Amino acid sequence: MLVVLMGPPGAGKGTQAERVTKEFNLLHISTGDILRGAVKEETPLGKEAKEYMDRGALVPDEVIINIMKERLAKPDCVAGVLLDGFPRTVEQAEALENVLKDLHLNIDAVINVDVSPDELLDRLTGRRVCRSCGSTYHMKFNPPRVRNICDHCSGELYQRSDDTVDTVKERLEVYGKQTLPLIEYYQRKNLYHAVDGARPIDEVFEDIATHLKEGKG
Repeated sequence: MLVVLMGPPGAGKGTQAERVTKEFNLLHISTGDILRGAVKEETPLGKEAKEYMDRGALVPDEVIINIMKERLAKPDCVAGVLLDGFPRTVEQAEALENVLKDLHLNIDAVINVDVSPDELLDRLTGRRVCRSCGSTYHMKFNPPRVRNICDHCSGELYQRSDDTVDTVKERLEVYGKQTLPLIEYYQRKNLYHAVDGARPIDEVFEDIATHLKEGKG
């Protein structure tokens, strides 16, 4: 089974990826993981990617796709794979399709953990981190006992720069622009399933599992 898992920042995609891979015995592959793996192994593509990463530049799609091809060709992918957050654009999806064709593989399902922008804004801007010990809190879902004071070390809690309202809105806007065409792309191929990510974790997982079991059948 080959599954693509989509979801905006703050949708809880990481939590669901962990549960899905365990339940369906899938290998969890994310873009970050394969890039770090290729760099660590010092493959030719890994060295090329590192040059971009060291400059703080985005690694080009062509390099990422080729690294993805190398990774998917490894024996541990035979049992099944969950692609986490990849592809992100239609161009990447088309390139991935060519890679899979070469490897005689097909995508079985594309699952999107869908959460409204207002809910995501609430989730992401509520996060606070302790300056001293790094413990994380959420002002709504997991607040400290004393406002802005860490329960563990009494350190000061602060809001990271990428968790501010303006930054989060910009991240979500970019994600939306990138993925709307991608959703339409996979809808046309009858592979796309949206699940309501605003519900409790167990309910979201059950919904995903139902789609995947139907896909296997």
